Amino acid sequence: MKVKLVNQSPYPAPAYTTPGSAGMDIRANIEAPMMLRSQERIRIPTGLFIQLPPGYEAQVRPRSGLALTFGVTVLNAPGTIDSDYTGEIQVLLINHSPEDYTIQPGERIAQLVVGPYIAVEWEETAQLEETERGVNGFGSSGTL
Repeated sequence: MKVKLVNQSPYPAPAYTTPGSAGMDIRANIEAPMMLRSQERIRIPTGLFIQLPPGYEAQVRPRSGLALTFGVTVLNAPGTIDSDYTGEIQVLLINHSPEDYTIQPGERIAQLVVGPYIAVEWEETAQLEETERGVNGFGSSGTL
């Protein structure tokens, strides 16, 4: 599938790192290093604009290495980019670490995953069908 991309950054377009990758790394389009203080959240521009076909979405997801090593992750993960949004992709990062973190220009800060979605129509009803689990929620299937 081809997706239209405008790349206003000096960095490469998002690309799959390995043949089995589902996500494409996206980079910080900043001119100078930016400090992300402990427990702070910040919006980082990417310089990327996409136009998805109807029936598709893109999700902005954390990079596992950045989260594990530095405690920096995508705050609203996954962030959804709808097919009718054509503005700049921006990444909302948060630093969960007790240490400050410096984001470098061109640093890979998140992943972008594109996929189809199913639009639903609600069928209002007074009652739902019985299931084995029923209304049992958080922790009801065990803790291990």
